[in-house]
Amino acid sequence: MQAQRNGDISFWYADIGGTPKPRAPLPGNTEVDVAIVGAGYTGLWTAYYLKQAQPDLRIAVLEREWAGFGASGRNGGWLSGGFGWSREKYLKTSTRHAVKDMQKAMAGTVDEVIRVAEHEGIDADIRRVGNLTVATNQPQLARARDEFAGIREWDFDPARIQWLDQAAFSARINVKNALGGYVINGQARVQPAKLVQGLAKAVERLGVPIYEQTAVTKIEPGVVSTTRGTVRAETIIRATEGFTAGIPGEERTWLALNSAQIVTEPVPDALWKEIGWEGHELLGDTAHAYCYAQRTREGRITMGGRGVPYRFNSRTDVNGQTQDATIQSLHAILTRLLPQVAHLRIDHAWCGVLGVPRDWCTTVGLDPKTRIGWAGGYVGLGVSSSNLSGRTLTDLILNRDTDLVRLPWVNRKVRPWEPEPFRWLGVHAMYRLYRMADEREEKGLPRSSKLAAFADRLTGH
Repeated sequence: MQAQRNGDISFWYADIGGTPKPRAPLPGNTEVDVAIVGAGYTGLWTAYYLKQAQPDLRIAVLEREWAGFGASGRNGGWLSGGFGWSREKYLKTSTRHAVKDMQKAMAGTVDEVIRVAEHEGIDADIRRVGNLTVATNQPQLARARDEFAGIREWDFDPARIQWLDQAAFSARINVKNALGGYVINGQARVQPAKLVQGLAKAVERLGVPIYEQTAVTKIEPGVVSTTRGTVRAETIIRATEGFTAGIPGEERTWLALNSAQIVTEPVPDALWKEIGWEGHELLGDTAHAYCYAQRTREGRITMGGRGVPYRFNSRTDVNGQTQDATIQSLHAILTRLLPQVAHLRIDHAWCGVLGVPRDWCTTVGLDPKTRIGWAGGYVGLGVSSSNLSGRTLTDLILNRDTDLVRLPWVNRKVRPWEPEPFRWLGVHAMYRLYRMADEREEKGLPRSSKLAAFADRLTGH
């Protein structure tokens, strides 16, 4: 199966008529109160909340390409408010109550993003939906039950999550061999490019300049060096997520993990009746090399997964182009879950990178001595988490004593990744073991494969 288009940043931009014309670059040396490096969700949310909190604050956003070039314009459109990181790792430096508070704050981002979108007139195809997780073999079913029990135990509102038996799940989406699963309510589907482009315009309306085509070459206390001039600022925020390794001195801070997607042609109404999916839910599974999918505004299906997981030395893709083998792999996942759509054309394929800390847990913070802050390492949950980052960074920058600045992800330090070639070997070994584990389970292994457990230990996942 070949895609009609490969790359061109993402389908989400093709959906709105193409990529935007870049804004003007930094005109030369300047001085501001806050310099934000990166014009994705994190940088834009930070600028938005900062300017609203203190309108006289001088803020500049610096972007190497254009706003929404990275993961913010390429992701799966899951406005989940989810908590996909290890609670146990946060507990090592915090309390159970604080971790629950963090989960509640993350979940609250769904309502907050929708509130801002409505207030700012951002039409991002937002639709409130549930998030379905399906199990299609016995080991997956056991993991789904464990995940369900864990979420119920930790969640601030256990009523948000419900177990679905085989019949109840199939009534939602007619997934082949579905044995059951669970649904988490209170989430939403979005069109990522529409959201990030609308947010960029909202930030500009507040009076914050976004300087595009301006590559940052160095970050030091009080100074950001770029290809277009020097920006002096009391506070500097690094909001570069999967592109962080490209900044000198940050090569081992976060690993640039690749994720890819495909999207079908519009699904005919008759076929939708066969598939179901009338609730437009988000859809994932409990395979070790898991997938993520959504039903789009115009009735297409997107399917995402890891593909080739990591490029040597955290190199990034070229304008979203992905490998043919990745397209084949994603199509195989799609047709395994929904064989009804096997004949449909694949209209677009693309990929992007997301940031992964060494312990696979997201962080946000501000060094009070250097006044250099950061947020990210979302490990795929950035659509919602970036909003909480923006609000938290605002409180940290303005030295506000709030509940947000006391959450366990704030100012949490993580050791760097190993130098190459060790991290390349480790990540590729992990995903190879995941694929082998999934293959064995699909062939009838009655329990979760020990290969996956070894892969987790290998990389600290």
